[in-house]
Amino acid sequence: MSTSLMPTYARQPVAFVRGEGIWLEDEHGRRYLDALSGIAVCGLGHAHPRIAAAIAEQAQTLIHTSNLYRIPLQEKLAAELCTVSGMTRCFFANSGAEANEGALKLARLHGHRRGIARPAVLVMENSFHGRTLATLSATGNVKVQKGFEPLVDGFIRVPFDDIAAIEKAAQEHPEIVAILVEPIQGESGVRLPAQGLTTYLSALRQLCDRHDWLLMLDEVQTGNGRTGRYFAFQHSPILPDVVSTAKGLGNGFPIAAVLVAGKASDLFGPGMHGTTFGGSPLACRVALCTIELLRDGAMDNAARVGAALQQSLTARLQGLDIEVTGLGMMIGIILPGDATPLIERGREAGLLFAVSAERRIRLLPPLIMNDSEAEELSERLSRLIRDFLTPGGVA
Repeated sequence: MSTSLMPTYARQPVAFVRGEGIWLEDEHGRRYLDALSGIAVCGLGHAHPRIAAAIAEQAQTLIHTSNLYRIPLQEKLAAELCTVSGMTRCFFANSGAEANEGALKLARLHGHRRGIARPAVLVMENSFHGRTLATLSATGNVKVQKGFEPLVDGFIRVPFDDIAAIEKAAQEHPEIVAILVEPIQGESGVRLPAQGLTTYLSALRQLCDRHDWLLMLDEVQTGNGRTGRYFAFQHSPILPDVVSTAKGLGNGFPIAAVLVAGKASDLFGPGMHGTTFGGSPLACRVALCTIELLRDGAMDNAARVGAALQQSLTARLQGLDIEVTGLGMMIGIILPGDATPLIERGREAGLLFAVSAERRIRLLPPLIMNDSEAEELSERLSRLIRDFLTPGGVA
């Protein structure tokens, strides 16, 4: 372990040197089935030949010019994202946290235009929106916030999936101007609305329309095909005012976007927001290639194989006090107790996944995983869980 790095990560004792598809290989030549895909980033798998070719070709042509000038590839990508989402305009950044910062600035602009001096944004318990000062303040996790007080004010928190709590907050806090919510909570362990996405998002849309709030969806993790649709909100009939996305947009190359529609479309003007690196020719070329591949079968594959994987895990884990939940290639396995020891056991068995909120296994496999690979993941992970919960058990 390097002593030159700030110790901000509790890194696992493994270093990967190459990848191919759903597989990673460490420095000793051992292969691992990657069911995390760089935390929902490498949706097209590792070392995708068309992504690699796009990076190489664009790097030899033009990498960066800055946003002082027109960037044709950025204009093309913005149009493509608006087409796949139904949104109207786009701003490019570099990370999910930056995209969410953009969304929060839009919310404040909306509030000030309504004459509200100290506008507030409604956020959810157990949410995760980033680690900048504003986004960690919006995040519903005390561990992320600890030591960084005073937090940014202007946030009102309610339980996720609780429309009644939002209605109560609306009555008590006239300064609310927007809702920021993940359609499916990711970092806290794949939490879906109990009544389904359509019902929940439709209720949020109605509330926002009634109170003149912006409906802002954090699709950093759920976007870019992860749930089987380009964005998770597309499992419902609604259109949000703001969508933030990143992670899978560049399949490993850093790029993020803030998409706007409706009353958020004309909030930003020249000089009100900016970025040095966001929307570079190289980043946009990679994202364009990624979107093309997602629409050319990877997204449909995520829906079909993800559903089959969830069904297979449910069947193999039957009889245990376990719940399997999820949508597309975003799957949570909720254990009765602490699941964190399974991270090391999984790595030793050649499986990579995450554990959130101590007892929730989080699977975010590449969207290109095929049927046989999904069955291998199901069989190996189910056996690992059974052995952990019932020593000597057979999956």
